Amino acid sequence: MNETTDLLLKKIQGCLYGGAIGDAMGGVAEWRMPEEIRARYGYITDLVEAWDAPNDTSGRGDGRYTDDSHMVQLLSRCYIEHGDHLDAHEYFRRIGPMIGYETRWIPDRGREMPLAERLFYPEKWLFIRWLANADPRYAGVGNMVNCGAAMYAAPIGIVNACDPLRAYAEAVDVLSPHQVSFGLEAAAVQAACVAEAFKPDASVASIIDAALTVAKEGTADCIAAIAEAASTMSDWRAAIGPLRDVMREYDTSPDDAKTERGNGTDDWTPSRSHSIEEVPVALGFLVVTGGDYEGTIMGATNYGRDNDSIAGMGGAIAGALHGIDILRPEWVETINSANRIDLMPIADDLAALTRKLQAQQLAAAQSRSADFEALGGS
Repeated sequence: MNETTDLLLKKIQGCLYGGAIGDAMGGVAEWRMPEEIRARYGYITDLVEAWDAPNDTSGRGDGRYTDDSHMVQLLSRCYIEHGDHLDAHEYFRRIGPMIGYETRWIPDRGREMPLAERLFYPEKWLFIRWLANADPRYAGVGNMVNCGAAMYAAPIGIVNACDPLRAYAEAVDVLSPHQVSFGLEAAAVQAACVAEAFKPDASVASIIDAALTVAKEGTADCIAAIAEAASTMSDWRAAIGPLRDVMREYDTSPDDAKTERGNGTDDWTPSRSHSIEEVPVALGFLVVTGGDYEGTIMGATNYGRDNDSIAGMGGAIAGALHGIDILRPEWVETINSANRIDLMPIADDLAALTRKLQAQQLAAAQSRSADFEALGGS
């Protein structure tokens, strides 16, 4: 499938396709509960047909991914076209017109349309606040606190490969036009985990350590609790219930989110003790499976709830950890055909940019070292 021996490129390809496959696998049953999934599919272990096939009108199934993957691609474009690290101002300036005015093929709608018409309300927020000429660093204030930024944070980890601390800090800055509180925190942790996964000697343990090194308050507490519970299990099927039980203490989205979510709950509200569900649970399945790519996305998919985002985030981390050769070639081909996409050119451009940024960072560090030595700092 992939003849390159370039490990950086393989990991970027694995991250992009790993996330898209997880998104597509989970998207078919998004916000279904585990018992509903069992009744319909048993366990989802492949890119399955739509929920109501052959008369489905949702547009999901058969490898079609969701808005998560579109946003990953747009953030990647922002980096590639800017040719440098992003900050809140540069990202906000670029992402607004991309979301609102450009048309793209939306597979689960079956037509070309602006992505803003497809996004969930907290993701439309980016476009609305850009139209309102909001201050980029504060534009996320007032938005619903959810996983909307975390679901597409992987490119920040890619361009900061092997540097989880910088990935975390950059994500806090770049994604502040979109999210606040523990929603922004989760996005930054996701970026850090992806960056850690690029290290040649990375492991599940090092990824969890990276997450806990940067995570703050409720997010840190939640990831620690999830990782501890996950460490006692090795079967993703058996882990689904126990991980949800741990998550419930930190979660702001009720069990019956389809009917209970909204202004009647506190899932709109910033908090220093809560955590979004998606990043900790994705890391939980990574621990349960020992970093196995397929087990991670299958556990996340069959967990239900916001399973497309959980599987997409877990898939991006596991894909970066192992590289594209771990992915089934037929899944990669299905992603391409079902979504009319080819992610390889994006991976090529991200690899070139990441190398350029690393060279610039090294040169800057050497210059600073020389200056510091001249001060007698050595």
